[in-house]
Amino acid sequence: MMLAVGLALCAPLLAYHGPAVRAPASRVGRSRLAMADFDYDLAIIGCGVGGHGAALHAVSKGLKTCIFTGGDAGGTCVNRGCVPSKALLAASGRVREMRDDEHLKALGISVNGVVEYDRAKVAAHANDLASRVKGNLVNSLKALGVDIIEEKGAIAPGGQKVQCVGADRVVSAKDIIIATGSIPFVPPGITIDGKTVFTSDEALKLEWVPDWVAIVGSGYIGLEFSDVYTALGSEVTFIEAMDRIMPTFDTQIAQVAQRVLVRPRAIDYRTGVFAAEVTPGVPGEKPVRIKMIDAGTKEHVETLEVDACMVATGRVPFTNSLGLDACGVETERGFVQVNERMQVLDKKGGKVVPHLYCIGDANGVMMLAHAASAQGISAVENIAGSKHVVNHEAIPAACFTHPEIAFVGLDEAAAKARAEQQGFELGIGMGNFRANSKALAEASGDGVAKVMFNKKSRKVLGVHIVGLHAADLIQECANAIEVGTTIDELAMITHTHPTLSEVLDEAFKAAVGRTAH
Repeated sequence: MMLAVGLALCAPLLAYHGPAVRAPASRVGRSRLAMADFDYDLAIIGCGVGGHGAALHAVSKGLKTCIFTGGDAGGTCVNRGCVPSKALLAASGRVREMRDDEHLKALGISVNGVVEYDRAKVAAHANDLASRVKGNLVNSLKALGVDIIEEKGAIAPGGQKVQCVGADRVVSAKDIIIATGSIPFVPPGITIDGKTVFTSDEALKLEWVPDWVAIVGSGYIGLEFSDVYTALGSEVTFIEAMDRIMPTFDTQIAQVAQRVLVRPRAIDYRTGVFAAEVTPGVPGEKPVRIKMIDAGTKEHVETLEVDACMVATGRVPFTNSLGLDACGVETERGFVQVNERMQVLDKKGGKVVPHLYCIGDANGVMMLAHAASAQGISAVENIAGSKHVVNHEAIPAACFTHPEIAFVGLDEAAAKARAEQQGFELGIGMGNFRANSKALAEASGDGVAKVMFNKKSRKVLGVHIVGLHAADLIQECANAIEVGTTIDELAMITHTHPTLSEVLDEAFKAAVGRTAH
């Protein structure tokens, strides 16, 4: 992602009060032996959520660790992604709710007067939150004795050494983890000026709220910002290259999301087209011009003039300054190739590069902040001698719109393909928010939950939810996939009444032919 990742998801770091972790004596002894020829047991290049998670786990394993921040402690998630975007979504969501007269009327509430917001203060809320979380992240590293190196790091020739970029210093380490993350992808033909044509990096600053904004791309990032902009009064036009909006979501869930998140709002869209040329404008004086071509024929189909254009076409790895060529490492479109233990390969399907690991967006396996953290912890486990492999099908994802969308595991198309390939029958169970007491109490009954499972093994293959607090509900399902809980066992688990979790209870029971209510 996905910044959705990047942007849509991040483990909270709002406070750190824990004591330093003391490693077991046996591990400390091994560390001292390993340190005989190296400055550190482990050097981590990049200090986003993945690098931070790896550093904390390394300390628990008794490894002397340093981390290169490149002046960007917290990385994309904390500074330009998950954290500040949640602040904007929280503030704009309140505005939307307080301006929704019909919804308030259903609850017996009326608002007298105009609901207003202060753009600068909303932006400050996002910026202040990012600064606070960044500070706590840095403090947690210091408290645990991780050496923080402010320069960027690059792999020095010969391996097991990191060059401090812009400084005359080389650090040696027995093992190295690359955790440099990603940056927004800007397609050819699009000119970014940071004001009228911009990526999520600039959008999060909320320097202005355009009357009409086109969003190129309708994935997690685009969808979340459509939620923010329409809540604050903008009209939005999606420009999507695929034949439907929200193409990365399960088809059925995308249809429900379109009914709930798109149709009732000031949103329209163009599908099957590329934004071939985007020319910046001048706020209040000259519009942004977007030349669209057919995705198939490449013929010009329309030129759109809008106040602003946000480019949300995904992210690309930030690996071009790491010096990987000198180590004999070939990347694929910038993505560092790894095996299931996060060890770097010299090329796709190639050989392991000793003592070099890569996690997070830089390897492209799963571009989510918490996936990067999981991979970092896994890499450290492997470095410490305990073989570990991340089950990426058990890692959930979420889009923090109002209401939210979340999923874990396979979508229906992938589940059907696997069923055909492996020769089992696919089972599906559905739950509905409109039948849930808690959702109805909130006057928020829109949404569904879908669970898919292998009828032979009874194991859960995937769960997709669109509805109130879907991002919180999905964790139960992720846990089930991780530990192998069967659909029959899930159907027998008691869920608190009245809570939104009963939507899942209904889906689990429906999957095995039972009724929840």
